[in-house]
This record gives sequence, structure tokens and C-alpha cells, in this order.
Amino acid sequence: MTHRPAVVAFDMIETLMSLEPLRERLTEAGQPAYLLEAWYTRTLRDGMALSATGDYVAFTDVAESSLRGLTGYSISDEQVAQIMAGFNDLPAFPDAVPAVTSLTGAGIRVACLTNGSSYLASSFINRSGLGTLVDRVISIGEVYRWKPATVVYLYAAEVLKVPPERMALVAAHDWDCHGAKRAGLTTGWVSRKSGGFGAPFAPPDVVGEDLTEVAAKLLALEP
Repeated sequence: MTHRPAVVAFDMIETLMSLEPLRERLTEAGQPAYLLEAWYTRTLRDGMALSATGDYVAFTDVAESSLRGLTGYSISDEQVAQIMAGFNDLPAFPDAVPAVTSLTGAGIRVACLTNGSSYLASSFINRSGLGTLVDRVISIGEVYRWKPATVVYLYAAEVLKVPPERMALVAAHDWDCHGAKRAGLTTGWVSRKSGGFGAPFAPPDVVGEDLTEVAAKLLALEP
């Protein structure tokens, strides 16, 4: 039986944080609006590929390289810098603070576990009102591997001083939930009305259309 977790770690990018404002920066640089999804997907692909071969490059460097590649290396350094600067202003989804508040109010500790940099994560939680609610921000830069590598989730559990089975990961990505599940964590998937969970992956323990629904279902698990 899956039990209520003692700690919930939230993925950050596309789970707590919206990438949508970057779309306007792309169009201002002469790029098509639809490039946003392809850019983030390619960034993840390249980061994961590096991890799979035992290498590590930080999120910002991979994202910049992916952006250049997708534009056929036609984008200028100034345009890349202008687009990347947008990461410093990205907003939280409206359900982020209510979901985290419901967990902390019930005595559950909350952390962030991100493929982004610790600086990006820390600045995001502070400006979004999550700073006083989040115990710890954990970046892949601490273990030199991208999620969904097992070592990332096990490291997070170790840092947060809980066994993996007492920790949950909440994410908007099926591959992230799969990685956490394989590491022994409980998983919560927020669909954001995206349709279904990916068939090749281990099913999540709880599912919700928004973070407040996921949090409520985690709280409803047996202690």
C-alpha cells in the first residue's frame, strides 16, 4: 500500500513554473512561437543524453546550445541572452502556492527538485511566494546528473533525511514520475489537461488536473 509521504518534492519547470512568457521573447527575436515546446524538449533530450553517457552540462548551457541548434545557428548572441534572461522572471502557476500551502499546513515538508540551476530555482521560489514554504531547493548540479537518473531522487531523499518510500515527487512530466517511481518514491502527476500519462512509463500513484488536486490526493493516502 502507498502511504502518505513525509516529504513532497516538486519538479519546478512546467510543474510549478510556467514557461509561457518565453514565447513572446522568442517571437521578438524573430523566431516562431511554436519553437518554445521544441526548445524545451530538445534541452531535456540533450541533458538526458549527457547523463546517459556519464557526462554533465548545466541546464543553462544546454538550453543555450539547444536554442542555437533549433534556429540553424542563425540566432545572435544578443538574442540568445535576451531570451535566456526571461528565465529570471517566469511566474508560478496559479495552483502552486495553494497546493504547497495545503501540504505544509498538514505538516508535510516540501522541497523543489529541478533540472534547472539552484540560482534559478531559489530566485523563483522567493519571488513567487513559496520561499517560506519550501524547506530545500535541490538542483541536479549537486549530483551532476539530470533527472530521471535514479541517483538524483535518491540523493534528494538522503538530503531531506527520509527513506525514498516516505518521499513523493510531483511533476507534470511522465518521464520524471517514472524515474522517481523506479527510485522507490511515491509519485503524483499533474496533467494540466494534457491528456493521458505516457504508456511506456510506470503509472503514477495519484493524478490530478492541477496541483491542488494532486496535493489533496497525496494527503488522502493512509498515514
